[in-house]
Amino acid sequence: MKPKLNDVAQLAGVSPTTVSRVLNNRGYISQETKDRVHEAMKQLNYFPNDVARSLFSKRTNLIGLIIPTTSNPFFGELTFHIENICASLGYKLLLCNSLNQLDKEESYVDMLMRNQVDGIIVGTHNRGIVNYDQKNIAVIAIDRFLSDTIPVVGSDNYMGGKMASELLIQKGCKHILHINGPVELETPASLRRKAYEDVMKQYGREAITYEVHDPFHQQNHDEPIGRLLDEHPEVDGLFASNDLVAASFITNARKRGKRVPEDIRVIGYDGTETTRNLLPELTTIQQPIQEIAKSAIELLVKEIEGEFSDVPRETYLPVKLIEASTA
Repeated sequence: MKPKLNDVAQLAGVSPTTVSRVLNNRGYISQETKDRVHEAMKQLNYFPNDVARSLFSKRTNLIGLIIPTTSNPFFGELTFHIENICASLGYKLLLCNSLNQLDKEESYVDMLMRNQVDGIIVGTHNRGIVNYDQKNIAVIAIDRFLSDTIPVVGSDNYMGGKMASELLIQKGCKHILHINGPVELETPASLRRKAYEDVMKQYGREAITYEVHDPFHQQNHDEPIGRLLDEHPEVDGLFASNDLVAASFITNARKRGKRVPEDIRVIGYDGTETTRNLLPELTTIQQPIQEIAKSAIELLVKEIEGEFSDVPRETYLPVKLIEASTA
């Protein structure tokens, strides 16, 4: 039979109220009493009822994380850091892979609200469709514009795009192309494209961009990459919006007898630990993923605590150029 709070009180030689105060960290209780209560809990294998405690504290210490997919190295690494930081702060994480499907995201939001999460971190694309503003809950977006009032955290996308484009020019590339996500998505990541276009204009070059409509899954990369190589055989420099797209481009280019970097220089974006281990030769713009996770949680906790006036609308963190052999 499962032990109850009264059993802990009896074994520790204190009242049930004292046990409750120890569990909820309320009022002054001597360290000796705390030790007796915790020792009794250990002997009885007693675990506090988090649901009951949340009714008292008005907090569940639950945070929801909605992302497209953990199979993508960027979101996998981001999830790892968010979970670690949440755990260090006493929060549990409810992870939701939406696959960027509206119905799944709406279902997950409903589930998170039913579980009375204290806040939600969102990394999906569905701006204005799932109305987070009307949920009356703390929300932080990762590299996504969800609404005019929800804070955004990400990397310095414009600087990253500028660094990549300028490096290709410095390396002597004459025909530099860019592959990005869908142009209709209003996200901070679109500034990578803007920076590329600005640099091309600055140097008197033509800016040519191709779209990958699902940049998170490699099986969807081949068609636009193949079309790019067919329509622009002269390409000698490629800036990809993420490392997965860059890796797919390198594979397709080599199948056509192109040498990297001798014939085409390639630069990606993300610089995750996974990609750097599997493709160490890839030149890339590295996002500060751990710092993004840390900033997102710090801002979310401020919102949970009601400190909305101290939360910046947009937070963009510095990127780093990792130069390797593909460029």
